[in-house]
Amino acid sequence: MPDTVLELPRGLRDELKEPLGPIYTDTAALLADAGEPLIAVGDMVTYHLIEGGRVPDLALVDEQTKRSAVDGEVTAAIGGFDAELTVENPAATLTATLLAAIRDGVESDETTLIDVDGEEDLAALPAVVVAPSGASVVYGQPDEGMVLAACDEAAKERARSLLERMDGDPERAFELLGK
Repeated sequence: MPDTVLELPRGLRDELKEPLGPIYTDTAALLADAGEPLIAVGDMVTYHLIEGGRVPDLALVDEQTKRSAVDGEVTAAIGGFDAELTVENPAATLTATLLAAIRDGVESDETTLIDVDGEEDLAALPAVVVAPSGASVVYGQPDEGMVLAACDEAAKERARSLLERMDGDPERAFELLGK
């Protein structure tokens, strides 16, 4: 049984549809604008960054896109990471294991792939909070492209505010993130 720390309430779902940054359809343009370290959330985003010549410093995948299994070609292309681990994280939640893995992945000098058994959709929020200033978190905006969230104070505050309004124990979430 996963140790769920936060759960997404229905009332926040619409607010989460608002992107945390500009939307790109051109991987090269996104990479030209991205900061360091580069964190990818989602299989298709990770795939496009790797195909564009950049292995993310941290990537989170769940082998799903829009609630369907990703193409085998996508799964096969996602590689080249120094470290890989698997964590359990049910849909619409953030577990203690996932939060700690995001923190450890951001702090690591190695590139890290976190394979999520469940769903990684909400991982962009804690990633923005824990990433250093100047970092970039990239995640997919369904049917639109890739969102480039610059980890500046405004993005960190927005992500933190969203996490604080989730059901569960936000204080514990921030402790697990080291924030």
